[in-house]
Amino acid sequence: MTAHLPDSGHDAPISGALPDVIDNVAVARLYGEPLFAMPQDLYIPPDALEVFLEAFQGPLDLLLYLIRKQNFNILDIPMAALTRQYLSYVDEIRTRNLELAAEYLLMAAMLIEIKSRMLLPPKKVAEGEEPEDPRAELVRRLLEYEQMKLAAAKLNEVPQFGRDFLRAQVYIEQSLQPRFPDVHVVELQQAWADILKRAKLVQHHKISREELSVREHMSIVLRKLQGQRFVEFEKLFDTEMGVPVLVVTFIALLELAKETLIDITQAEAFAPIYVRLAYTPS
Repeated sequence: MTAHLPDSGHDAPISGALPDVIDNVAVARLYGEPLFAMPQDLYIPPDALEVFLEAFQGPLDLLLYLIRKQNFNILDIPMAALTRQYLSYVDEIRTRNLELAAEYLLMAAMLIEIKSRMLLPPKKVAEGEEPEDPRAELVRRLLEYEQMKLAAAKLNEVPQFGRDFLRAQVYIEQSLQPRFPDVHVVELQQAWADILKRAKLVQHHKISREELSVREHMSIVLRKLQGQRFVEFEKLFDTEMGVPVLVVTFIALLELAKETLIDITQAEAFAPIYVRLAYTPS
């Protein structure tokens, strides 16, 4: 239980002892001024001193406190002593805070009912069975409440953000490398179609069998890109060599891009496509 006094705006002694006498005449100081006699019209309102049970979280909390304080066995609670102590606490708040006392009065009625049932003869049960203890339900609720209370205390010990620690925030300035837009497959198809269209304009009607190597043309493309920062996509194709060479060159470009040996970039949509080495040759 805690005692509460209305705030008077200054620190004043609560006990009956008077402060030190000042100059052997004054008995106290009021707002820094000496007080030579106690005021005769001093009035203390009846509700100046109020007693609360707000330190407890409810009737079960109060019951558990009384049981632990008196070292009672929670599995064999002396109901008379516990009920007597419980009612003495409830009487303190019943006339002052009816809303707060209602919940405690309900538990008091339950304690009296349990004590009354214990005074009655036990009901007959089958042979080999023990008679039901009227305190069993109360004991179960108290044990469950104690477990939850202990679990809540352990959770409260865990460091909490905003109470025990704050999140550190560090801002790091970084130089961002320019990222070119990705080249889509449709754009590659259009560029390839334009190259084929120009190749057909200058193609020769000469029939010959030629074996073309994709690896060889991959090396040719890499040699063309060495020493160059960017090379236009179209300049990597020799349109005078015919469609088969163009096809093999295009496959070589795809293989190089698949093996991340080259980068295919484009500054913006519908802009020319450029090719560059993805590594720095030693």
